[in-house]
Amino acid sequence: MVTGPTPPPADPRVEAPGFRSGFVSLVGRPNVGKSTLVNQLVGTKVSIVSSRPQTTRTQVRGVRTTPDSQLVLLDTPGIHRPRTLLGERCNERSVATLKEVDVVCQLVEANAIVGPGDRFIADLVGRVKTPKILIVNKVDIASRDEIGEQLVRASAELGDFDAYVPISARTGAGVDVLLAELLGHMPEGPLYYPEGVVSDQPETQLVAELLREKLLAVARDELPHSIAVTAEWLDEDDPDAANGTSDEEADPILRYRAVVRVERDSQKGIVIGKGGAVIRDAGTAARHELERLFGARVYLETAVKVDKEWQRRAHALDRLGL
Repeated sequence: MVTGPTPPPADPRVEAPGFRSGFVSLVGRPNVGKSTLVNQLVGTKVSIVSSRPQTTRTQVRGVRTTPDSQLVLLDTPGIHRPRTLLGERCNERSVATLKEVDVVCQLVEANAIVGPGDRFIADLVGRVKTPKILIVNKVDIASRDEIGEQLVRASAELGDFDAYVPISARTGAGVDVLLAELLGHMPEGPLYYPEGVVSDQPETQLVAELLREKLLAVARDELPHSIAVTAEWLDEDDPDAANGTSDEEADPILRYRAVVRVERDSQKGIVIGKGGAVIRDAGTAARHELERLFGARVYLETAVKVDKEWQRRAHALDRLGL
């Protein structure tokens, strides 16, 4: 049995006969819908999404648990031709998952040609003996003919897969078929994560990533790759923690401080916006979504700093957890 990447200790309960569990890696070019599919399969948001390519930088695990199965879904950075040390590390993270999981899923788009990037990834996938599924995503924006032609091209140009599944990660169309395929390849195994857990990432990481997602929605084309966000708990006793909280708002509240890092002073101005509008609006949008996900009130303090060439400095990437 393939155990996958090291999980937290398995649930000590006696495993029910026939309970199936395992790890699934989703790989593909940037912006093919891996994060959207993980969120769709889990049933809630665990990975940020954006129309900007190369949004995902770290490996995010989403967990789907039912009475008779558990799937641990690895959302990986899009594999691309790197231009920075950050890009190289993102590629390494994605490729490293191929030999560590029970099933590898490669995603391609239903309405885009099969290109060199798809073939490069398929070659990497083809080198492992792990069961493989080719997912043709975004069928909701493709015609029936386009979908059929893409399935034919994929089977002819990308090598042998155990299954070819057309889906829409956005609408959920075809996801039930994909789930059946995934579970069919899962071995009998333990409950790797306790029931109710939907992701392995700490709350502070989700806070940072959601703020980055909201900034990507308003940032210029050249800016997204230059943004890094970190977050930390804001101590209840910190005098700054009381800012913006009235006596009427004395209920328990989750407090965080998020720092947005950019590479140049000009980018700092873009992130802040005129009169602070950009960072304020992004922070408000992130806070509202966090409150929905956490089921509690959230206080989010933000700051913007310049960290020159952080994408190209190993020390900076290590410090940022990238």
